[in-house]
Amino acid sequence: MISTHDTSAAPELDVLVAGGGAAGLAAAVTLARSRRTVTVVDSGSPRNATAEGVHALLGREGISPAELLAAGRREVAGYGGEILDGEITAVRRLEDGRFEATLAGSAGAVLTAKNLLIATGLTDELPEIPGLAEHWGRDVIHCPYCHGWEVRDRSILVLGTSPNSVHQAMLFSQLSDDVTFLAHSGPVDAEGARTLQTLGIEVVEGQAAGVEAGSGADVEAQEGRVAGIRLTDGTVVPAEVIVVAPRMLARAEVFEDLGLQMEENPMGRFIAVDAAGGTGVPGVWAAGNVADLSAQVGAAAAAGTMAAARLNAELVMERL
Repeated sequence: MISTHDTSAAPELDVLVAGGGAAGLAAAVTLARSRRTVTVVDSGSPRNATAEGVHALLGREGISPAELLAAGRREVAGYGGEILDGEITAVRRLEDGRFEATLAGSAGAVLTAKNLLIATGLTDELPEIPGLAEHWGRDVIHCPYCHGWEVRDRSILVLGTSPNSVHQAMLFSQLSDDVTFLAHSGPVDAEGARTLQTLGIEVVEGQAAGVEAGSGADVEAQEGRVAGIRLTDGTVVPAEVIVVAPRMLARAEVFEDLGLQMEENPMGRFIAVDAAGGTGVPGVWAAGNVADLSAQVGAAAAAGTMAAARLNAELVMERL
């Protein structure tokens, strides 16, 4: 069932799943189908909430994020799993190896579980340029596989703020012949410049001061939609779409004291896991964007299923 009730007297769980996105719900379905007692705690703030649809998900192409998660919640409940709307604010390991998680909002709301599966996703940290956050997930995007088809043949400006920015420009050049690169963070290195020149991508020097939005008086731009980037010198570089590389940060602060190994790459910070989602900390698993910054919805769900299957198998072996 889907519930918000007081959990202070809740029985011990086989698995507590932190996070109710694609990874967490897929894991919960897999565990519940194996007759494990499982509860998902979800804060209700999915990363893709602003997106119009989920893409590259076989059989559910274009489904809204909210509709997909609602369906996943029903499936978890249908197999006897439980969904709690809330947020885990603290986790500790008890002397007997079990985990005790405290939830926000209710004094004494505590869940106890033999295992913990972290699927809390990530936070996109955008450059501090006015207007980016307001258009994020619609006219300000980062992934050609998530949003590329929807912006095909439009004028696209790639904001050069990251080592990945030139790579983004390469991928978006497959989707539009009108791609511009703004060297916001400084000159492009020689290799990147050759790449952009070869692809016919114009490079504009300068720093972004803010996003320009269309108005009713604009002939080309729709009201409220992106019309370009305003530079610090006042120049406006026109564009209908802005591509940016956010810094992706795993939502894992609450769990780090359990001994998790956190790693970083040019994209951001994440929990290190093995191929099946094991963290190396006994009883602790991780799946989805919290462990794989580049995973789309389908890959995140697959990772949740894989981690749950491995976890269930280990519980069976433990019983043996």
